[in-house]
Amino acid sequence: MSNNATEDIVINRAESTKIDAVNFDNLVFGEIFTDHMLICDYKQGVWEKPIIQPYAPFLIDPSAKVFHYGQAIFEGMKAYKDDNEDVWLFRPEENYNRFNKSAKRLAMPEVPESVFMDGMKKLLEIEKEWVKKGIGNSLYIRPFMIATGPGVIAAPAKFYRFMIILSPAKAYYSGEVKVIIAEHFSRAANGGIGAAKAAGNYSAQFYPTKLANEMGFQQIIWTDDATHSKLEEAGTMNVFFRINDTLYTAPTSERILDGVTRKSLIDLAKRENINVEVRPVLVEEVIAAAENGTLQEVFGAGTAAVVNPIVGFSYKEKYYELPKLDNPIALDLKKKLTAIQHKVAKDTFGWTVKI
Repeated sequence: MSNNATEDIVINRAESTKIDAVNFDNLVFGEIFTDHMLICDYKQGVWEKPIIQPYAPFLIDPSAKVFHYGQAIFEGMKAYKDDNEDVWLFRPEENYNRFNKSAKRLAMPEVPESVFMDGMKKLLEIEKEWVKKGIGNSLYIRPFMIATGPGVIAAPAKFYRFMIILSPAKAYYSGEVKVIIAEHFSRAANGGIGAAKAAGNYSAQFYPTKLANEMGFQQIIWTDDATHSKLEEAGTMNVFFRINDTLYTAPTSERILDGVTRKSLIDLAKRENINVEVRPVLVEEVIAAAENGTLQEVFGAGTAAVVNPIVGFSYKEKYYELPKLDNPIALDLKKKLTAIQHKVAKDTFGWTVKI
C-alpha cells in the first residue's frame, strides 16, 4: 500500500450516522449499508482521485454500457474486529488480484492498488464502529466496477466507475441445504468468463436455481458444460466432497472461480493432516460413494458462509441423504478458519492484515 493514502483520497463525511438505528443482532445479509462509500471514476484513460462520500444513489446515463453489455465485476470480502478493537482483513491481496483478473477478462481497466487497497483501508478506518466484535460478526466489503460510458455500440466502454460499499453481517446460516446435481444447466463453459466474478455469471444462475427451489432444493451443484460428468461448484460457492477421510475438490479452471475460502480451507486441511486431493470429481464416483456408504460429507465454501454443509442431494430424481456425523470435518475447518479471521487463534499462514 502507498504511504500517501490519505492525501490521495478526497473525504466528504456524512453529517450524521444511521448506526444507532441498526439492530446488529438481527441483520439480513446484504440489506443494510454503512454511512459512507468510495467512488473512483476512470475517464480518458486515467483513474481520477478516489472520493469517500455519504452512501447515496447516483445518476447514470440510460445508455451506460453496464446496462446493455454487462460490463460489471465485483468482489466479496470481510473485515473483522478483535478484542483489542483492531480491525483486520483476510487475504485482501487475493481479492485485489482476482478483481483485476476479472477486469482484464471483461476488457475493463485494471484498478490501481492505491485506489483499491488504500481506498478500502481508509473507508474501513472511517466506518470502524460498524465492525462489531465477536465470532460471527463482520463487515462485508463489496468492491465493484461498472461501465458508465454511454452508447449502445457493442464495444467496451471508455468510462468506468469503481466503488466500495460496506454492509454489517452476522454469521451466515441458511438452514439445512439440499441440492440437485445439474444434468442440463451449466454455470460456465470453457473459453467463457466462469473464472471471473462477473455479474452476469450470477444472474445466469437465477433461473435454474429457481427451478431447483420449486422442487424443494436450495441450490444446484453445477457440472461441466460438455459432458455433465464432472462436479464443479455448489450454488455460488466452491464445493468439497469427503469420501472416507479424504477431501476432494475440483481444480480451478476457466469454468471454476479461484475462491479465497477454497484455497484457505485446502491449506488449513493440509496443516491439520487431512488428506486433500485437488482433481476432477466425477458424478459417478460420488454417486457410488453415496451408495456404498463412503461419502461422508459435501459442503460449499465461500466468503458469506465460510462453510455451508449439504445434508443431501438429488441426481436423476433419486435422493441421497448424507450421514449425520458427530465431528464433521466441514464444521471443524470452519471453526478453525473463523478463529484465524477473528484473531482468536494464531495465524500461522500470515493471512490476516491489520487496518
